[in-house]
Amino acid sequence: MLKILLRSFLFSALVTPAFAQDFKIITLGDMPYGDPAMVYPPYEALIEAINQKAVDLVIHVGDTKGGGACSDRILNDQLRYMNSFSAPLIYTPGDNEWTDCAHMTGGADDPIERLAYIRNTYFSEPSTSFGVHKISLEHQGEIGFPENARFTKDGITVISAHVVGSNNNLQATDIASVEEFFSRSKATTEWMVGSFDAAMRSDIIVLAIHADMFEFDFNEFNGERWLRHSGFSEFGYALQRAARKFAKPVLLVFGDSHVHKVFKPFPQSAPNVTAMEVYGYHEMHAVEITISPKEIDPFRFQTVWNPTKP
Repeated sequence: MLKILLRSFLFSALVTPAFAQDFKIITLGDMPYGDPAMVYPPYEALIEAINQKAVDLVIHVGDTKGGGACSDRILNDQLRYMNSFSAPLIYTPGDNEWTDCAHMTGGADDPIERLAYIRNTYFSEPSTSFGVHKISLEHQGEIGFPENARFTKDGITVISAHVVGSNNNLQATDIASVEEFFSRSKATTEWMVGSFDAAMRSDIIVLAIHADMFEFDFNEFNGERWLRHSGFSEFGYALQRAARKFAKPVLLVFGDSHVHKVFKPFPQSAPNVTAMEVYGYHEMHAVEITISPKEIDPFRFQTVWNPTKP
């Protein structure tokens, strides 16, 4: 009888699926904007609120500053803030850190030089994340794009890809911007596609970019196609194909337009993709995403309220 009970127990252990723990990510972006004396205190309060939570990862989707000077001091401030988060943090640059700097300062700041500064400082050690508790990352630094990174844990692959607002820096009147765009768009698209291929055994993919690729200026009404002048079309179409091939849940996290929303960006071509835009600088809130890989609807979203905001 004892042998029968033991065999029954062992059989049950073999056929019962392992419990899949939830994976928690906090996302934020497009902050802090404005005078540091005014906006740093509420941003610090949000960071403190986030640090009180037990999460696996924080993602900052870029635009760490608003208009005005793109100075070393401002950029260095934000680097220090990123390393003050308790959890590991992944960051993908936004347009306000480099793409738009010439417009903001009347040409005083060169966008290409600002991008080089970010790569040389923020991503001087691309194999590790930001944050107090760092994690190891794979990255594209060997070909000059250290900001493109990824890691996998517990069946969830997280990918960052450098796609920015302001039409992804495709500015036809500026030859330097055009050259930068074509080089980065090609490399970033290849990184994203290769990362999807490497994650085929994962249950979930989370992809973080900065740009709102779905703004009216660059997108047709049905949400499936971009206009020919769009700087997002190469990456966007490749994402549709890669997501369709992956055939499991994909979460696209982005910022840029400062309107928090959750929607299906490709309902026909890639219905397995869910998109989530973070809050922006007005509210200065964050979003906690709970991922339950074995659930039919694996993503749950909850606002992390800024304690200084009404």
